[in-house]
Amino acid sequence: MDKPLLYGAILSPFVRKVMVFAREKNIEFELKSVMLGDPDPAFRAVSPFGKMPALQHGELKLPDSSAIVQYLEALHPDPALIPADPAERGMTIWYDEFADTILFECIRKLFFNRVVRPLVQGQAGDEALAAHTEAEELPPILDWLETQSPESHYLVADRLTLADIAVASALANLNHASQILSADRYPRTAAYAAALHARPSFAGILAAETRFLDKRRAAAT
Repeated sequence: MDKPLLYGAILSPFVRKVMVFAREKNIEFELKSVMLGDPDPAFRAVSPFGKMPALQHGELKLPDSSAIVQYLEALHPDPALIPADPAERGMTIWYDEFADTILFECIRKLFFNRVVRPLVQGQAGDEALAAHTEAEELPPILDWLETQSPESHYLVADRLTLADIAVASALANLNHASQILSADRYPRTAAYAAALHARPSFAGILAAETRFLDKRRAAAT
């Protein structure tokens, strides 16, 4: 069977989550760049509603990051990134859901208006909405996460799991859009994110994203 083909775009936390998950398992894949809602027929055959990421592997056509990582876990069970223990597995899935919905749905307002609109689409973002989100909506979520961030830098089972990959992927978008995740205000969470982002599976991806954004910012000035 050929190596998996992953449709997606850099800067997406959901695409990044799958890429990091695959790299931690030493799964080789091909990334085909597409935009959200891309009309490319090959992409739409895999993701009929235009969502990314989407995976094609042989005859399998699978959209949605959480579905994809479950598939990759079953296909390549070692190293295990989704625990077998019932309680640990439940907590891992909870953190994945938290990262994809509660955490990133809030971060999205910052990221879209401070990064995507001005640097990718060439349009003015809604800074008032971004500022309100940063000041009012995001702090309670980060305050809770600060109580969860362990000194071991692993949320579940004292080892790397999907929980960490999902949460750290969302926090990468926060770092691209805001300076709120500071060591002064959120020392445990900032240390947790830094440790995970330094892993080889994350570091190369984030370095490429930073170079892309730096070029966009330079062109915009």
